[in-house]
Amino acid sequence: MTNTQLDAEKLWQIAWTYIQTVVNTAREPFVILDKNLRVISANKTFYTFFEVLESDTEGQLVYSLGDGQWDIPKLRILLEDILPKNSFFEGFRVEHDFPHIGHRTLSLNGRRIYTHEATEPIILVAMEDIGQQVQLEIKVKAYAKELTREVAIRTAELEVRVKELERLNTIMLDRELRMIELKAELKQLKKRQ
Repeated sequence: MTNTQLDAEKLWQIAWTYIQTVVNTAREPFVILDKNLRVISANKTFYTFFEVLESDTEGQLVYSLGDGQWDIPKLRILLEDILPKNSFFEGFRVEHDFPHIGHRTLSLNGRRIYTHEATEPIILVAMEDIGQQVQLEIKVKAYAKELTREVAIRTAELEVRVKELERLNTIMLDRELRMIELKAELKQLKKRQ
């Protein structure tokens, strides 16, 4: 090996240590894939969240993880079609029923990172369970719809009341004018007497 190759290898080892440290520190599930989409590494959060073992994960094709639970059509499109054309993806939403953990809505972020030889990228994929956020969004939309309906009902009721008040106001004004007329007539009659 040449000095340049040794320097590049040393630099890559430092970068790899840095990547693994960041991934292991993250609170979100993280997985690192090789160019063939085999798992190089995953963080503890990934193993805990998906209830899988490291020994059953590392070295496996991502689609075969957990007896095929990761063989998700949208994930295939993402990793095989979208990622090769772009160096990253963000906020890619995937809904899936996982055998051990049930239905989940995940937001995926991924990025290709090239090794020192720039021929064999690794892929970092971060996952965020946004199921609660999605449920909250659904509840907020339902609440907003109900609130809009309730406001429409109250507005219609107010319009009826305003029209009634306008009608009463007109009657009162007519009576007031009639009272003024009567007072004027009474005054005229008193003057004649």
